[in-house]
Amino acid sequence: MRVIVVGAGILGASAAYHLARAGAAVTIVDAAHEGRATAAGAGIICPWATGVEDPGFYALYAAGARYYPELVAGLEELGEREIGYARVGALCVGADEGALDAIEAVVRRRAEAAAGEISRLGASEARALFPPLRPGLGAVSVSGGARVDGRKMSASMLGAAERLGALRREGTAALEVAGGVVHGVRLGEERLAAERVVVTAGAWAPALLKPFGRHLAIAPQRGQIVHLRLPGRDTGTWPVVLPMSPHYLLAFADSRVVVGATREEAGFDYRVTAQGLAEVLGEALRVAPGLADATLLETRIGFRPVGPDHLPMLGGVPGVAGLVIGNGLGAAGLTIGPVAGRMLAELALGKAPEIDPAPFAPSWGEPGMGAGHPAPR
Repeated sequence: MRVIVVGAGILGASAAYHLARAGAAVTIVDAAHEGRATAAGAGIICPWATGVEDPGFYALYAAGARYYPELVAGLEELGEREIGYARVGALCVGADEGALDAIEAVVRRRAEAAAGEISRLGASEARALFPPLRPGLGAVSVSGGARVDGRKMSASMLGAAERLGALRREGTAALEVAGGVVHGVRLGEERLAAERVVVTAGAWAPALLKPFGRHLAIAPQRGQIVHLRLPGRDTGTWPVVLPMSPHYLLAFADSRVVVGATREEAGFDYRVTAQGLAEVLGEALRVAPGLADATLLETRIGFRPVGPDHLPMLGGVPGVAGLVIGNGLGAAGLTIGPVAGRMLAELALGKAPEIDPAPFAPSWGEPGMGAGHPAPR
């Protein structure tokens, strides 16, 4: 079967990898837009501490965390080495013992093997693990928490897909639809034929579907994310830090600490703003004043694709046979992306997914930024 995947962020990369692994003839088409969420996002893998209570969404969220070790093993078997995933643990930090009690209760209620050991840490113990923390912040430690570099993970899945025969093309795709059936895509004057097309174009997907009278209810949510460096500090084993807010801190092996993020309705305005930078750095220094002397490396901007209820959208398009949509992962994209991409591959191949896709049928109409469910962090 010939399948075209439009969009090569983490969701599209995963769909392409799993399709190629299943033997499909895969072509990946990507427009390389500035502001792709995968390239900007900070990958925090700790669904057990999320405020999301929707049963279907939480089940998918937790499945995403459980799937990572299997995915990494499969990529390594195909020769991928720079995968960007590490299990470093996570700290939910705060000064309010009652709030920490509540978080600990939630995490313990959701405890599973992938979450690892759950323990309560005093302020000195928390600072020993993440030295820049403010004195006086206790923590709930979740040893199964992990980090992922979205750029490296996506590149690994795309590289593995190519090893399995997938082809990559760069450009802006236009869907080829006739008689209620998708027949492939156009790249300029060139037509690429396929029996299935999987659209994983993030916040840019609505523009692909609009010519056919389908209005996907997705809007871009701008996130500004700051990268800092602590020269001479070995940050490679520092845990993810989740304060009592939508913000976060996580470290990577190159003395880098990433802090974020804003959640802004700003369309596709690809700019670092004074207000955004102040928000992110202010919150980071409130939680971890030991970062005050860090070098400011860069601020990344990503446009998260968000639907009206902050729920993923995974499924077909009414009236267009052979077309599959993957979208709306929002702030959960780097956790859910790989397992959701596997689901899209299964749907495209006519197989019954391991995870029921029914709760994630795409939403159509005006997007907005509804609050039917809390956004994950």
